[in-house]
Amino acid sequence: MSAADLSYVQPTPNSPWGTYLSQVDRVVPYLGELSRWVETLKRPKRALIVDVPIEMDDGTIAHFEGYRVQHNMSRGPGKGGVRFHPDVTLEEVMALSAWMTVKTAAVNLPYGGAKGGIRVDPKKLTHKELERVTRRYTSEIGIIIGPQQDIPAPDVNTNAQIMAWMMDTYSMNVGGTATGVVTGKPLHLGGSLGRVKATGRGVFVTGREAARRLGLDLRGARIAVQGFGNVGSVAAELFAEAGAKIVAVQDHTGTIVNAGGLDLKTLLPLARTEGVAGFKGGDVIANESFWDVACDILIPAALEGQVTAERAQKTQARLVLEGANGPTVPAADDILAERGVLVVPDVICNAGGVTVSYFEWVQDFSSFFWDEDEINQRLDRIMMNALNQIWDTADRHRITLRTATFAVACERILMARQERGLYP
Repeated sequence: MSAADLSYVQPTPNSPWGTYLSQVDRVVPYLGELSRWVETLKRPKRALIVDVPIEMDDGTIAHFEGYRVQHNMSRGPGKGGVRFHPDVTLEEVMALSAWMTVKTAAVNLPYGGAKGGIRVDPKKLTHKELERVTRRYTSEIGIIIGPQQDIPAPDVNTNAQIMAWMMDTYSMNVGGTATGVVTGKPLHLGGSLGRVKATGRGVFVTGREAARRLGLDLRGARIAVQGFGNVGSVAAELFAEAGAKIVAVQDHTGTIVNAGGLDLKTLLPLARTEGVAGFKGGDVIANESFWDVACDILIPAALEGQVTAERAQKTQARLVLEGANGPTVPAADDILAERGVLVVPDVICNAGGVTVSYFEWVQDFSSFFWDEDEINQRLDRIMMNALNQIWDTADRHRITLRTATFAVACERILMARQERGLYP
């Protein structure tokens, strides 16, 4: 990738970084005197590119490119996931780290934003090759991560096992067990109850409140979910328990629909092992037809940039809950607003994961762990308090929830930057 591609001024068109910069520009009028610091939000504090060489099982040497970006750490250590995906780029990781800065500030956690990734298809690696990639990557980025510096977590194609390898590698390199260096770990290695379902639960909690404010009864509400991994499937389960019907689901294998509601008890285990396309309780349709499905609530929970202007014109949903990071491009945001479709933005909607990651980090430091009921109660309270403050800001300025979320979060970030000052 050339230097021009990574320019802060001229990002790749419709890229995640370009989307983020557009979102920052829209919030400037609401920052008052703090707007003099706004360029702080448009430049990552630190971006590390690393080579990740490993010996494959057949004895050959393979090289993979890895990244760790720390966008802003004015409010605390960096926090953000690590994704393993063949399409990962530095520009994408920059945007994801920036959204983490906004997200942690929106729910008022004492963190900054960071993100990491390796350009690799983990499905093409054996278990031992995956471990070698993870451990080598951790060693390479070890110079900038740590329990009080930057705390990685799971993201796309990473899980508790990968976090365990990262924690162990970092611990061996520093000469002592450091459970707080990552979150999303297995329970017996300092992980937290409630972490696996936290992001999906956050989508449900914010969606339930948004539906209440819209006068939309969840009983019988039709829901379409794009992306049926950890976030989308958990959100779907919780909405179904509240009486909603999951009428369409899309994952990497295909799209299935059933106007009467999909049977999640049968679908969920199949989706985890084979994908949704093999499910017999619904009709298989073309992937693009997913956006035409009659629904009340749309949950994009896959990758960024999925809700385009064309798709925003087609959706029949009254409410969009962003389970993924950056799923809606700015032009689509405008179209949805013009059509009266309410969007609960990613930086608050899917903040349940980082909130429970914060709980895990706190529990690791104290070596005292809470039960799942307490974690869920704390999560729900933090999410609702944050959403209510954001909603009040949106009503006061007559702006969208996304702009209001950025206004609340960016004010906190830039106030911290201003009060800390510049050194030297």
